[in-house]
Amino acid sequence: MGEAAEALSGNPWERAYPADVDYHAALPRRPLYDLMDEAARRFADRPCLDFLGKRSTYREIGALVDRAAKGFQEMGVRKGVRVGLFLPNTPYYVICYYGVLKAGGTVVNFNPLYAERELKHQIDDSGVETMVTLDLAVLYDKMARMLDETGLKRVVVCPMAEILPFPKNWLFPIARRKELATLRADASTVPFRRLTANDGRPAPVSIDPAEDVAVLQYTGGTTGVPKGAMLTHANLTANAEQCSLWFVGAEPGQERMLGVLPFFHVFAMTVVMNLSIRFGAEIILLPRFDLDQVMQTIHDKKPTLFPAVPTIYTAINHHKDLGKFDVSSIRFCFSGGAPLPVEVKEAFERNTGCILVEGYGLSESSPVATGNPLRGVNKPGSIGLPIPGTVIEIVSLEEPRRVLPPGEKGEVCIRGPQVMKGYWNKPAETAETLRDGRLHTGDVGTMDEDGYVFIVDRIKDMILCSGFNVYPRNVEEAIYLHPAVAECVVAGVPDEYRGQTVKAYVRLLDGEDLTREELCAFLKDKLSPIEMPKIVEFRGELPKTMIGKLNRKALLEEEKAKRAEGDRVDNG
Repeated sequence: MGEAAEALSGNPWERAYPADVDYHAALPRRPLYDLMDEAARRFADRPCLDFLGKRSTYREIGALVDRAAKGFQEMGVRKGVRVGLFLPNTPYYVICYYGVLKAGGTVVNFNPLYAERELKHQIDDSGVETMVTLDLAVLYDKMARMLDETGLKRVVVCPMAEILPFPKNWLFPIARRKELATLRADASTVPFRRLTANDGRPAPVSIDPAEDVAVLQYTGGTTGVPKGAMLTHANLTANAEQCSLWFVGAEPGQERMLGVLPFFHVFAMTVVMNLSIRFGAEIILLPRFDLDQVMQTIHDKKPTLFPAVPTIYTAINHHKDLGKFDVSSIRFCFSGGAPLPVEVKEAFERNTGCILVEGYGLSESSPVATGNPLRGVNKPGSIGLPIPGTVIEIVSLEEPRRVLPPGEKGEVCIRGPQVMKGYWNKPAETAETLRDGRLHTGDVGTMDEDGYVFIVDRIKDMILCSGFNVYPRNVEEAIYLHPAVAECVVAGVPDEYRGQTVKAYVRLLDGEDLTREELCAFLKDKLSPIEMPKIVEFRGELPKTMIGKLNRKALLEEEKAKRAEGDRVDNG
């Protein structure tokens, strides 16, 4: 922390830094599972998890973590051994995440919606031999096939019924019988009950927080192929501590965190789960995003903190019965995972009375690197200031070692204790991304005189149109200003004349009508001619990722498939 604190000296954000946040604060390096151990001691009888109405205390979850840790050790998990979690948001995720870490192992997060091809690649690349999943056919059946096709050796199977409140726990096996998997009756299947059938006294493990990898977090990074970002114990504990410093006014042991973002995603893993454990907060855990369920949960359970992605806040803004729900308990909302349109932020704050701030980060930075102050100046369109111990630099796109002065546009780079160790088994990609002590993000941005950072766009998403750079985010922000627009994605599609042309995919609010001509007339004084969408496609729904981010990649894949089909017809 000493080097980072020295590096901060004299930087522009010092003048604008919130008075109640200490960016020179010590960020201790310690094993990540210490967060759970400390919370289980300090907040033993406080609620830790509320899963669909079934509540568990920190004492209870802490004891299950210890049992899981010993069970994993008996299974051969130790330092250097990687264990996969193929789980939606359930108590099993929290228990097994900290259990693997306390056993000395490394967690590898798997998206439950992955296709089998993606699962096979990640299992083979990470070397996972043990996977944890639920006894639901939609999950277990995929893993059963992986047992035959990869180096996977065993699957820890967690029963869904046992984490449900009464009487759902009794009714689930009957009402959802067809959804339950038929388990293999051999050594490859390890019931969760057997994993935790021990005295809960795992052997102590000597962890070097700065070197030992806690989590392999797979990401496309700045090049397309998924790679495992090696996040150490020190990276993740530092980021949880940095976030706790940023959430000024949060009261340890008193907060309630709404956990609807999936924990396998790095944003939720840190800002929802690890931060909650650091605070001793109760996590109101939902297995997936359902708008009506989220609204009813806020009304009934009174969460105080609600991190989410912009599409979730957009959906709440447009809920037809928003006024019927009491959302006054929510004090702070933190948006990440994707750019937050200014119109969405302002509408959400008007509708709820809650403070909504945007932050920024990457899987490679554990993930949080910047945030707008919860108390202080929020600049429209900005991703905020560097969080404690973090240095943000804008470097030249042509001369990557040259740091640019405020106001100039370049690549956003990060230095700080949350920056990853590197990519798993990818030395060339690591060297390309970590240069001169900086994490090169692949994002184009600027910093103003006060140290606030503004993202222009992704380098790889930039549209090259007739030799000019067009940034999709700038076009999207302008489209969002139209009162009929609910969501939009802008992308570059191939164009024989221009190289690429600007295409907008737009979802309108229910009952609204709009033509391309009307939209372009509205945009005339907001965009340059080169930025104006040449193609506008109105759609009933726009594709989203599991975490709820609008999925530009899926739209471009659709375009590619349509072009390939057109070529086949032309040549047919």
